[in-house]
Amino acid sequence: MTDAVSRPTLEAVAARAGVSRATVSRVVNGGDGVRESLAERVRQAVEELGYVPNQAARSLVTRRHDAVAVVIAEPEARVFADPFFAHQLRGISKELTAHDNQLVLLLTEGRADHARVARYLAGGHVDGALVFSLHLDDPLPGLIRDAGVPTVFGGRPHWDTGGAAEDPGVVYVDCDNRGGARAAVRHLLDLGRRRVAHLTGALDQTSAADRLDGYRDAVTEALGACDPRLVAESDFTPAGGERAMRELLGRCPDVDAVFAASDLTALGALRVLREHGRRVPEDVAVVGFDDMLPVAEQTDPPLTTVRQDIEEMGRLMARLLLRGLSGDRDRRLAPAGTPDIPAAGVILPTTLIRRVSA
Repeated sequence: MTDAVSRPTLEAVAARAGVSRATVSRVVNGGDGVRESLAERVRQAVEELGYVPNQAARSLVTRRHDAVAVVIAEPEARVFADPFFAHQLRGISKELTAHDNQLVLLLTEGRADHARVARYLAGGHVDGALVFSLHLDDPLPGLIRDAGVPTVFGGRPHWDTGGAAEDPGVVYVDCDNRGGARAAVRHLLDLGRRRVAHLTGALDQTSAADRLDGYRDAVTEALGACDPRLVAESDFTPAGGERAMRELLGRCPDVDAVFAASDLTALGALRVLREHGRRVPEDVAVVGFDDMLPVAEQTDPPLTTVRQDIEEMGRLMARLLLRGLSGDRDRRLAPAGTPDIPAAGVILPTTLIRRVSA
């Protein structure tokens, strides 16, 4: 095993390349002012010697750690059980890896963890943070703002604590939750269904609130009014979908369509409908939201759902943060299929994916 004594030094690289130590330092740390021919000699020497920069020393020069914290405001059991988070983390990881940045994952089991996360971020261990799955009364935005850490949020900012909702400088990435919900419900109405129910997500999150608003938009537009008995609160989980579906059938047994706020919620609803002898889609048509393929394609029957590009949302969050850290915060993004959008807020489009369930 190579020990610390035998590791090649900056001086060794300089000697191999025939340049000064300062030139090697500028090349290794991404500085300007070095002719390309000299920079190429330095890079070749680095490769030949297997030189690895000392991160602590490099940070003193660049004031960068090449590390980004990903903060998920959910307990561990929820994060590792819901494929949504895996998709988003995959997108984040791909983008950070492409720019030679490390991902540091921070989870919150409860309110006691928020101060711990804030202390870590304020401690100068990372260059910035990506934060998602926040709840409306979550103190994390205010704590992160006080820590002074560059941050990009996943989800439309509308939480109450910390003034984030009023701050035009908040950078975030989201999908068109309200528009996607409208498209889902209009599809059910176009099928001739008139008792269209909605199983919500956790209503202390903006995504769930926006999808509920989209449901109400479409029903009111088509039928003139929205029956509140057809709305059952759930929480983006299969167990929540089961509870909400049982509650709904108990008070509205004539329901003929269901729009579920997530694919996992729809999965739970399908189980209950099957237990009650309701055929899908013949008796009750079902539409989900997310289009997470491990779920949507393997339900019985395969699930019609609203696709949001979860992995791309993660990539965009990381890209926005890295652009901000490089001093390029005001550039405009042009994600595939969308016009140029100010970096302060990126809303990705959604698409209705039709399968057997509706």
